[in-house]
Amino acid sequence: MNIKNFRKIEWWIPLCAIILCGIGLVALFSASYDSGLEEFKKQAIWIAVSIIIMFIVMFIDYKLIIKISPVLYGIAIISLIAVLFTEEINGARSWFVIGDDLFSIQPAEVSKICVIAFLAYIMSIMQRKGRSEINKISKLGIIMAIIAVPLFLIILEPDYGTAMAYIVSIVLMLFVAGINKKYIIVAMAIVIIAVPVAYNFVLPEHAKKRIDTFLNPESDPRGAGYNVLQSKLAIGAGQITGMGILEGNQTQLGYLYPKSTDFIFSVIGEEMGFIVAGSVIVLNIVIITKAVQVAKGIKDEAGAYVAIGIAGIFLFHTLENIGMTMGLLPITGVPLLFVSYGGSSMMTSFIYLGILLNISSQRKNSMFNK
Repeated sequence: MNIKNFRKIEWWIPLCAIILCGIGLVALFSASYDSGLEEFKKQAIWIAVSIIIMFIVMFIDYKLIIKISPVLYGIAIISLIAVLFTEEINGARSWFVIGDDLFSIQPAEVSKICVIAFLAYIMSIMQRKGRSEINKISKLGIIMAIIAVPLFLIILEPDYGTAMAYIVSIVLMLFVAGINKKYIIVAMAIVIIAVPVAYNFVLPEHAKKRIDTFLNPESDPRGAGYNVLQSKLAIGAGQITGMGILEGNQTQLGYLYPKSTDFIFSVIGEEMGFIVAGSVIVLNIVIITKAVQVAKGIKDEAGAYVAIGIAGIFLFHTLENIGMTMGLLPITGVPLLFVSYGGSSMMTSFIYLGILLNISSQRKNSMFNK
């Protein structure tokens, strides 16, 4: 990467991410204080390692990643199959645990970029004959088959939140590729029909309970609705400036669970207040907006698809995590990227950034301005 390309990099993206990590560390300090700051210490190490990985990935040509994406996709599928034979953790087989719970990896998180890169590779090959190629039934069938395999395996874990992140990412990629509106209408019709069918005949009881809780959490305030009600109380109690670090009632008295992952935004809202919580939302919006700008600014179609796919991941995690803590969306266990505790999500998030930075360094003329 020469100096000229270095200057093209969207430095606002990693800057916003690092600020989010800082806010998350402060929240984790409070959330893990009663347990000896173990999660806080691990997260600090993960952030340092992930930033180094980001800079390494930044100097790897994204075209090379796309070129080897068929191999990466194969490895991703193998890992998603292998994790199904591990022991259950909180009712799901989603983790490879190494050592005595010293280190764990969530294949579904790491596999996101593999699937996005492979789809970008396939879609760019399809469109060498023209952007209309993507609207042929046979080509759409191939794309659906590619995404169906990892989605099926992730649902088997089960991890519905991560599966939704894949879907949002792929939908944005198809939209940018120029998919015909008639397919969008058909897809919406299928969803409208499938939702009640899935609710009544497919979803397990715990998933149904989460949906019922979302619609009416007050119906079971001591059971299924407990977490979301406590979360809303915590966010509301913070008001403008917050109750202070280590001073939040819901956080420190153990009413929020899990407060270091799913409900970390609630901790921020309660102890740091609306100003900091609002800043978290703004910082995420900046990252998503900049990712979209990177997609619009790269002439290479495959690069644009990867960038918009990553933007879709960030968009879903932001909307879903913050939305569920406020009771606006169902609880799915989706982490708030760069903020929630978790090594796999932290590492993969910074890998996304490294790829985005590399793509942004190679921007010339937008593929949308041809």
